[in-house]
Amino acid sequence: METRGIEDMFDFRRFPKDAVALLLLLLYSPVGICLMLMRIFIGVHVFLVSCAIPDSFVRRFVVRVMCSVLGMHVRQRNPRSRDKNTKLSVCNHVTEFDHNIINLLTPFNTPQLEGSTGFMCWARGFMEIHSASGQEAVGEFLQRYCSADGAPPLLVFPEEDTTNGRAGLLKFSSWPFTLTDSIQPVALRVSRPLLSLSTVESSWLTDLLWTFFSPCTVYHVSWLPPVSRQDGESTQEFANKVQELLAIELGLVSTKITKADKAEHIKRKRHSVPQTTTSATSGSIGLGFMAQSLGSDDHRIAKMAQQVKDVLPHVPISVITRDLAKTNCVDTTITNLLENREEASMEATETSAYGASRISSFPSGSSPAIKPAAKTFGRLPADRHMSLQQRKEALYNYARRRYIEKHGLDPEDSH
Repeated sequence: METRGIEDMFDFRRFPKDAVALLLLLLYSPVGICLMLMRIFIGVHVFLVSCAIPDSFVRRFVVRVMCSVLGMHVRQRNPRSRDKNTKLSVCNHVTEFDHNIINLLTPFNTPQLEGSTGFMCWARGFMEIHSASGQEAVGEFLQRYCSADGAPPLLVFPEEDTTNGRAGLLKFSSWPFTLTDSIQPVALRVSRPLLSLSTVESSWLTDLLWTFFSPCTVYHVSWLPPVSRQDGESTQEFANKVQELLAIELGLVSTKITKADKAEHIKRKRHSVPQTTTSATSGSIGLGFMAQSLGSDDHRIAKMAQQVKDVLPHVPISVITRDLAKTNCVDTTITNLLENREEASMEATETSAYGASRISSFPSGSSPAIKPAAKTFGRLPADRHMSLQQRKEALYNYARRRYIEKHGLDPEDSH
């Protein structure tokens, strides 16, 4: 099986990236808000009608028409391929309302393996089972359910979590394929203009409100012929075969990405967002600072910065530009950088080594002799201060002389 990038299988943002689509969404938003408020009122009546009328073809037809008013349209393909004798159907999972939509076409029961229980489980259309007793007990209960006569068939989502339905299928869990030897695959495509169907961290209630806000959400249901397990075929091999059939029908790829992999990816994504935001903020501050430093006369300051860089090649150009923006003078900037080495992003030890290497390169007799730094500090503060002052003065004289020689200036005019 091909492994598709996990980033492509889920939506992390609700709104489109395209500027034109975003503008259309902005223009539509007043209409969408009015639709959402109206559909909330109608949705309450849909729920009451579905509770009042017994399960029958009439109820499914009435609720399907009312769901169309809510913006949830259902279309099916190959309805004759639906096998009424098959007790288990499996479907890919796209939204939190997939089981409700398919139940408008034919009666199904979908077990609620985790999440809300009690009234909320029943109101959302799930069949409540006591999953706390363990997966083996749940499997035995569902096996007995599939063997019972007269019970509606089961609809299970072996992916166990939703995807965006555009890139690939999550790896099918093997436990649903232990319930029966014959399974009918159901392929589901969902489309919606302007907005994503769901995001990785949104709740079912949030998705429902966005469904009411959207102009429409179209569900395409395709019935595939039933598939039976072959002799000697393991449960996981049977699951992989059904997954591959659904992937081919949907034009997607089968992946080995599991529900746990999705949860781990969301967790990493959540932790990486603050770091990305911090880096982007630091980068924007740096760019803004450089733009402010250059100002309107950026060409002149850039030329002056290059002159200082020729004299002090080890000083970063950003530090030189920052100081020139304050002093507007080459000589003053050189003096400042020589007197304050920390601002040039150098440690004190690097300053001593840098000064010693430059002083050792003087021609004999061309500069005053500089005493090397003593191995120990002087006992008196005055001795230590004089030693540092002499080194600073020698560095300044050397830098000044290089600048004069490079630009052919008169030493007397440079004072």
